[in-house]
Amino acid sequence: MNARNKIALVVTMSLIVGLSLGAVSLSAADWPGFLGPNRDGHSPDKGLLKAWAQGGPPLLWKVDNIGAGWSSMSVVDGHIYTTGNSGDIQMVICLDINGKEKWRVAQGPKAPNRGYPGARSTPTVDGKFLYVTGGGGLVTCHRIADGKMVWKRDMKSEMGGRVGGWKYSESVLILGNLAIVTPGGKNGIVALNKLTGRNVWKSNASISAGYSSCIPITQGGKTIICNGSQSGLIFVDARTGRLVGQSKFAAPNTANCPTPAYSNGYLFWSVGYGKGSVCLKVKNSGSRWSFTEAWRSRDMGCHPGNYVVANGMVYGKGRGGLVCLDLKTGRTKWTERIGAGQACFADGMVYVFADRGGKMSLVDPAASSGRVKGEFSVAGSGKSWSHPVIIDGRLFVRYDKNLYCYNVKAK
Repeated sequence: MNARNKIALVVTMSLIVGLSLGAVSLSAADWPGFLGPNRDGHSPDKGLLKAWAQGGPPLLWKVDNIGAGWSSMSVVDGHIYTTGNSGDIQMVICLDINGKEKWRVAQGPKAPNRGYPGARSTPTVDGKFLYVTGGGGLVTCHRIADGKMVWKRDMKSEMGGRVGGWKYSESVLILGNLAIVTPGGKNGIVALNKLTGRNVWKSNASISAGYSSCIPITQGGKTIICNGSQSGLIFVDARTGRLVGQSKFAAPNTANCPTPAYSNGYLFWSVGYGKGSVCLKVKNSGSRWSFTEAWRSRDMGCHPGNYVVANGMVYGKGRGGLVCLDLKTGRTKWTERIGAGQACFADGMVYVFADRGGKMSLVDPAASSGRVKGEFSVAGSGKSWSHPVIIDGRLFVRYDKNLYCYNVKAK
């Protein structure tokens, strides 16, 4: 074996080990990136309040200077990471668990798009580093100790990216040794070495990128990457980037924003502009993946927020408010007439942040009536599109430049 082949073998084996091990170990009190530890909107917390007093749970603190944006928060090892704009620059910001700022650094230019310039990528924290995208397509890696930039890549100029008119909104997916992003274009999904930023593979999926983020799907010891796009749903092999499946649902559309959700063999995606929802039955037969359409629904149509799958049900924005669908059949179980937008699940309860007006609601999905167990509103302006975070007994809610932290632990 010559030297070049030996090097290639070492790199391949390191990637295989990295993919099998996944990300670094996290504590039960960590929320390391967009939609939580498993990118499914689920919190590991237990022992939380089952109802809120009038006005909401106790407020621990508020900060009002994180900058304009809709980015959510990552919470790891007692530190909070988010993004926000300062003038024409998108910043990455680190606070301690009490809301005191530790550092703030420039990531790149703010998003250049159609009246919606707010920061939107949620930092993904992995070990000693975090990863962020900018609206113009800049992908950066920073040290969590001080925010210093380690490497950067440009999805437009370096990867031939193609994206919808509202530009990039993705949060980077870390899978083993890979940092996975969706530039769009002829190599629609690209995997980078998370330590160096160099290309590991480029998919052969030709797409126009949408505004959602990649998720991994594992069956039978094999993993694929799924993302929604302006060209529909895309599935590629996690080791090679090879296209293994595609669904043309909602292609084309004005804007496809929500991140797909996978649970127990079912892949759910719901988008706006009257397209509604689709659910695919996903199966790995060993050498081949199949994606069979199980059902469609017009009762749920999320834009631009998300939904959460729990206990065989899907909870998300739809006709008339918060809608509950059966994951396997698509049957509408109930509708709660509250402001809906972004949803997360913790300790049996659904936390719902309205996409306008900054209204937060606590919903008991198992109740036959009187499901809403508390509501309160936070201050801000424009759209309230940030996703809430529930971790270590705290509820983090962002609206515009304001970040709030509430105590939701039961006494």
